[in-house]
Amino acid sequence: MKYDSSLQSQNPISQAQNSVETAHNAVSQAETHPTEQTISQAENAIAKAERSVDQAGLSYNQAPVELAEEMLAEEKRELNALKQSGQASSES
Repeated sequence: MKYDSSLQSQNPISQAQNSVETAHNAVSQAETHPTEQTISQAENAIAKAERSVDQAGLSYNQAPVELAEEMLAEEKRELNALKQSGQASSES
């Protein structure tokens, strides 16, 4: 689903989508290079994205918020799987 970027200029929905994308990138980095630091960064990015998605949830346009929630849930599952695998090293 493509949204008109001119309508998204830093409204709560676009901020949530950007935060989820940042979380995705952080989780991908942690999966590629699983260290305590990258996992911590991914956790922080997910926490920020959760706050952004919650804020966007106050919006009247729920479809993009629901999409962001689904994408964020997937990133959380991936990070949890990585953490449970015990592959994180203590390298920084």
